[in-house]
Amino acid sequence: MSEKKTEDFEQRVEKAKAILEKLMNPEITLSDSVKAYEEGMKELQAAQKMLEEAQLHIEQIRTN
Repeated sequence: MSEKKTEDFEQRVEKAKAILEKLMNPEITLSDSVKAYEEGMKELQAAQKMLEEAQLHIEQIRTN
């Protein structure tokens, strides 16, 4: 995985962690909770896609 991809992955995970912290705030409104949840899920899905792409790349390297 390239350095840029690693940074992107790590940034996405950090954003998701920050969103989780926001969601844990008992004073967050329902509307803000839903928005944060959607944003967090997008970040996690993007990070998951990066992991899957890295796994495919590793499998290709192993088979060659």
